[in-house]
Amino acid sequence: MKVDIIIPVYKPDDTFCLLLQRLREQTFVVHRMILLNTEEDLWEDACAKYPIAQRLRELPFAHTLTHVTRDSFDHGGTRNLGAGQSDADILIFMTQDAVPADSRLVEKLTEPFSDTADGKEKVAVAYARQLPAEDCGVIERYTRQFNYPEESRTKGREDIPTLGIKTFFCSDVCAAYRRDLFVELGEFETPVIFNEDMFFAAHAVMEGWQIAYVAEARVIHSHNYSAVQQFHRNFDLAVSQTSHPEIFAQVSSEAEGMRLVKSTVKYLCSAGKPWLVWKLFVQCVGKYAGYFLGKRYRKLGRKMILRCTMNPAYWKKVW
Repeated sequence: MKVDIIIPVYKPDDTFCLLLQRLREQTFVVHRMILLNTEEDLWEDACAKYPIAQRLRELPFAHTLTHVTRDSFDHGGTRNLGAGQSDADILIFMTQDAVPADSRLVEKLTEPFSDTADGKEKVAVAYARQLPAEDCGVIERYTRQFNYPEESRTKGREDIPTLGIKTFFCSDVCAAYRRDLFVELGEFETPVIFNEDMFFAAHAVMEGWQIAYVAEARVIHSHNYSAVQQFHRNFDLAVSQTSHPEIFAQVSSEAEGMRLVKSTVKYLCSAGKPWLVWKLFVQCVGKYAGYFLGKRYRKLGRKMILRCTMNPAYWKKVW
């Protein structure tokens, strides 16, 4: 199989340099890496500060660099731009802060596409396990464990009654797509404020394809979001869900969210850290407030929406 890696980049740093170094060490050598950088001057500034150019020269495969403006960036459209530059069999989308945990990431992530059922490939998308970084807080560390368990599994339409919203769960932090099917199913939605990966996965599942979670393919990726950051993130999450009732009318994300909260409280108490329940509560307030307003964004004025969102450029496209 020919594999290309597509990475949107914005203000790359030393973590991005480490990502490039780990890609150099992969057992499966990819065909090409396609970088989609936001704002050319920011790329030049980063290259002057970090050894990015050197790391790119060290890669055992080719790379291309395309610059886009901040206003034109879109979570779906920019990735589609990268996909349009590829002729590979498999597209791996990554974020610039997702560092391969070992040398077998690409190898393991592409394995599900060699499986066949009645002579026909059945997996549309495969996504990697996300491990917490060293500086990751206790609550976020547990959230990673909750969302990305140790066991791999394949999910399809038949799993909706038991898995609910998790049937469509997928993350472009590190995910591989069959390029022919990616094109056939219409690529990523654009413009999109959030969840381009989940929307595509849901479409694929409803068309009879499957989503593979590959726990053996591992990247180090986590964030220590504040309650305010959680507010903005969940506002955009709710806006994206409200825009797709055909998906979220049949499966509830609120139920999965409550399951995570209850499981986290239980974990904190059993781990002897009950005082962190208060921190969890504050985070939950931020998440729920953002989610509550995002669900009702159509009733809000433009100024209020721009105060709540993480993605003001998206609203410039849809207004």
